[in-house]
Amino acid sequence: MHPMPELIAMLKELRLSGVLDSLQQRNRQAIDQKLAYTDFLAMIVQDEIARRAQKKLNLALRRANFRNQKTIEDFDFTFNPSINRALIIDLATCHFIEEKVSVFIVGPCGTGKSHLAQALGHCAVRKGYDVAFTTQSTLLSKLNAARATNSYERQFNQLTKVGLLIVDDFGLKPLRPPQDEDLHDIVSERYERRSTIITSNLDLSEWGEAFPNKLLGAATIDRLRHGAYKVILDGKSFRSPRGPLENANKLPSKQSKSTLAKGGEIS
Repeated sequence: MHPMPELIAMLKELRLSGVLDSLQQRNRQAIDQKLAYTDFLAMIVQDEIARRAQKKLNLALRRANFRNQKTIEDFDFTFNPSINRALIIDLATCHFIEEKVSVFIVGPCGTGKSHLAQALGHCAVRKGYDVAFTTQSTLLSKLNAARATNSYERQFNQLTKVGLLIVDDFGLKPLRPPQDEDLHDIVSERYERRSTIITSNLDLSEWGEAFPNKLLGAATIDRLRHGAYKVILDGKSFRSPRGPLENANKLPSKQSKSTLAKGGEIS
């Protein structure tokens, strides 16, 4: 009797059905190479460990809620040579998470702040840390909505307890009460307990302007900046247009509009 149907049932009962993905290939390899039973078993177990690790990584990446899967390997350090590459590579080791300090990534629009923040978050996920990526607007909107559904405490606890919180676009919109209080409470709760990455178009000296309550803003920023690392991204924008913009303000002709409607290019 062929053992495969019975084996499949047993693997499923043991929640090892993933073994089936490589079982046939490994079985053929074992026959061709005349491997010992223990060597064959070791390969199967290694495949299962790798499969589970990848599944765990994929789940953690989904929970992190990154906009896209940006990594350090994808970041173009040559585009703006003034970037402190050594500092960024050092941050990619995630030792700052062990230090429980913040990282500020500041610079003009389009210089790669969000990419870099997500890339560092990706490094953290690969090292086993829980990560949450959000923007200032989304974070504060969710907390405000949670008040209406009596889930504020749950949302707040999730934000304060995650190993690495990444807040993108700080100061892009001015804070309004009680947003400034919510942000202060999150920062205070995470202070010296968890690490936070914040990106902003504003330089650190301008962050206080985002707070309507200057005293509260000063207290929030003081906690964030204690022991923090600062990455300055300056130079050209990755979002620069590919061609000249002399005619950018001119309306396209009827022919051009028709071409665009069909998904073509303007000649």
